[in-house]
Amino acid sequence: MRETPTWRIPFGILALFLALMAYGVVIAVYAPELIGGWPTLAQTIVYVVLGLVWLLPLRRFLIWMETGRWSAPQAKEKAD
Repeated sequence: MRETPTWRIPFGILALFLALMAYGVVIAVYAPELIGGWPTLAQTIVYVVLGLVWLLPLRRFLIWMETGRWSAPQAKEKAD
């Protein structure tokens, strides 16, 4: 467990915010051009997928912010 402040948390929050803003702008600029003529249901599915895809790297990023490693620490077995 972390006991002292670390630079990774404020940096990570700022990086996450900027990355999500950039991702949103890219989607807002390019997606309508590509799928604008598609049926409404197909557009809805694409936008739902694009709205959820940013969550894929989020777990590892949050682990890095907390621990400084990209993978979760191994669980320690409790002694009986």
